[in-house]
Amino acid sequence: MISGGLDSLLAARLVKEQGVDVQGIYFDTPFCLRDKTLEDKRAKALKDMSRSIGVELRIEKLNGEYLAMLKDPKHGFGSNMNPCIDCKILMLAKAKELMPELGASFIITGEVLGQRPMSQYRIALEKIEKESGLEGLLLRPLSAQLLLQTIPEQKRWIKRELLAGFTGRSRRPQIELAARFGIKDYPNAAGGCLLTDPGFSRRLEDLIKHGAMDMDNIALLKIGRHLRLGPKTKLVVGRNEKENNLLLETAKNGDYIFMPDINTPGPTCLVRGEINKDTVQISCSVACYYCRLKDEALNIEYWSYPDKEKKMLNIVPIKENELNKIKI
Repeated sequence: MISGGLDSLLAARLVKEQGVDVQGIYFDTPFCLRDKTLEDKRAKALKDMSRSIGVELRIEKLNGEYLAMLKDPKHGFGSNMNPCIDCKILMLAKAKELMPELGASFIITGEVLGQRPMSQYRIALEKIEKESGLEGLLLRPLSAQLLLQTIPEQKRWIKRELLAGFTGRSRRPQIELAARFGIKDYPNAAGGCLLTDPGFSRRLEDLIKHGAMDMDNIALLKIGRHLRLGPKTKLVVGRNEKENNLLLETAKNGDYIFMPDINTPGPTCLVRGEINKDTVQISCSVACYYCRLKDEALNIEYWSYPDKEKKMLNIVPIKENELNKIKI
C-alpha cells in the first residue's frame, strides 16, 4: 500500500530487495487533495515515485464506502475529523478483497511503531490488523523486528533479519535507508489528509450535521469561505480569481450565483440549498462586504444556474458582527 510518503516506498523496497514481486496500490479518498485540478499531476507523481523503486502502482478510488464510514467511525476521530484507525481498517479490508485478483500472498504497509499517536501505537496496530481480516498477513517491514512474526516471516517467504526495527517519530533512520537505496526527491513527512485540517473539519462537521454530505458538497468544501444561511442553505465566497472560477465550474443546477456588477471588482459567491427573499438579501450583502469598499452600497447581480437571466440588488455590506454569526 503506497501512501505517497517515504515510509511506504521504503517498505515496498525492503520487500522487493528480497526478490518478492511487489504490486503497489494507492487508495484515493475525497480528502486526499485540496485542489481537484491537480489530480492528474498527483497521480503521475505517485506512479513515478513507485516506478523509481521498480513497483507499478494501481490507484483505487474510495468514495461512497469512505463517506459511509466517516458518518460514524467505530473508533472515533483524532483531534479533528480524522478517523485514522477506521480509515486504515477500511483501506486494508479493500486491499484484502483485491488480493485474489492480484495474486497477492500478503499486504505490506509503511507503518512505523509509535510514529503516529492515534493509529500507530502497538494496540492500534494489532486492532487494525485484526479488524481488517488480515491477521498474520499484514507485514510492516519498517518495524517488523519489533512486532510479532507474520506468516510471510514464519514461512520464510521473507527473511525477518533483513527487515527493520524502526520506532518513534524520528525520521533519521528512514532518511538513512533512503540514501542507501538511492531514493531521492521524496515528499516530506507532513500529512496530506484534509481531515486533519481544523478549518476543513469544521466545514465537514457542519455538512454532516445538516445531512448534506455527498461528493458534490465535499468538492465545494475545498473552495472559498463558507457561511451557513439556514438549515438547508450554504453560501460560499471565492477568495481569489482562481476560486471565483472554480465556483462557477462547480455550480450545479439550482445553485445561485452572486457577484458585483461589471464595474466593481469582487468575489463570486455560490449559494446551494433553499433560496428565498431573505437568503437573497443576505447573500447580496455578504458579496458586497467582500468587495471591501467600506459601507458603500453596491449593485450585486444574481441568477439561478444555469439560467443567464440576471437580477440586481443595490445593497450595503453586511455588518461584521452579523457576518461572524453565520461563518462556519
